[in-house]
Amino acid sequence: MSDKPDFHGEMDRLQDHLEDHLPEWASRNFDRLRRPEAVWVRAPAGVALAAGGVFSVLPGLGLWMLPVGLALLAVDVPVMQDPLARMLNFANRQIDKRTKKTGDS
Repeated sequence: MSDKPDFHGEMDRLQDHLEDHLPEWASRNFDRLRRPEAVWVRAPAGVALAAGGVFSVLPGLGLWMLPVGLALLAVDVPVMQDPLARMLNFANRQIDKRTKKTGDS
């Protein structure tokens, strides 16, 4: 028996929570990329986005591309899965905090 938490179960929960905050079109595409058979799209897209993020000083590219690309790659690269889970957990907490702040006003 392993003490390590189930990565895929936790990731599904965190990504479902994140999808709740996305526009419908983005949520639909994000869900498609999460499927196991999408590895042939996910891996090249992850590499391209990460590379675009590195070259964010060029016109048309942005720093936002780096974490998105790394997140796509982490789905298939086991070494990147724990940092991705921590990053998604942090992002979801920040989204919830901001949502509560604007809802309290």
